[in-house]
Amino acid sequence: MSEQQQQPVLEARGLAKRYGQVVALDGVDFELYPDEIVAVIGDNGAGKSTLIKALSGALQPDEGEIRLDGKRVRFRTPGDARSAGIETVYQDLAVAPSLDIASNIFLGREARRRGPLGLALRMLAKRTMRREAARHLQELAIGVQSMRQPVENLSGGQRQGVAVARAAKWARRVAIMDEPTAALGVKETRQVIDLILRVRERGLPVILISHDMPHVFELADRIQIMRLGKRVAVVTPQTHTMPEAVAIMTGATRGELEQVLFKEGPPAELPEETHDPDRLEP
Repeated sequence: MSEQQQQPVLEARGLAKRYGQVVALDGVDFELYPDEIVAVIGDNGAGKSTLIKALSGALQPDEGEIRLDGKRVRFRTPGDARSAGIETVYQDLAVAPSLDIASNIFLGREARRRGPLGLALRMLAKRTMRREAARHLQELAIGVQSMRQPVENLSGGQRQGVAVARAAKWARRVAIMDEPTAALGVKETRQVIDLILRVRERGLPVILISHDMPHVFELADRIQIMRLGKRVAVVTPQTHTMPEAVAIMTGATRGELEQVLFKEGPPAELPEETHDPDRLEP
């Protein structure tokens, strides 16, 4: 993929967000190109969650701009972002456990029956929703017994699969995944990783937030590294190793950081000394 020849699907420039004296975002840029997975990583308090909330309409930045397909947009609510084709899978899943799978896939977008039954009585087209939900889950290779199953009876991996499938069904431009493998077992985690790859293969670019570095390096085409509210680097799994990415993320010494960014000499290692006078200050 040649970024110079492509226009970003989603782009942010100079995003800033402050809470009193606390600077959550400090002039952050971001780009997501077609058919790619971009991971956003950073330590706690680095600003990655605030960035994702700004991109998904959960909060409004104090400064900066967001562009979707080259056009400047302003998301006042998550509903505005969803209307623009941006869907988010949050860490807490945001599924309705007591509802069945089909109802969760169509949650907030329920199909109504034709004619007076749908218009006047607002009756739902449950058969249509179950049929479409089954077809969609089959396309994504998500195995469930029945669309009538309550989500609360599913395993953790299957619940996450339903949340991802809902995002993939309604997202026309971008899918955002916030810690999609958190609190999952090894087998379930593998299922979710494969599902994210299938979503990307269907032509939907993905933003991934994760603390799991092996998964980040397996999934991501590019990795945006955040630290103290700023974007400090954008790397790829081909140009940088996991220790190098962690060194940038945690704030290595100045010499080590320059060595990593400019790739001079052998690969950088994590700093061992904690009281180096040359260490970068926050």
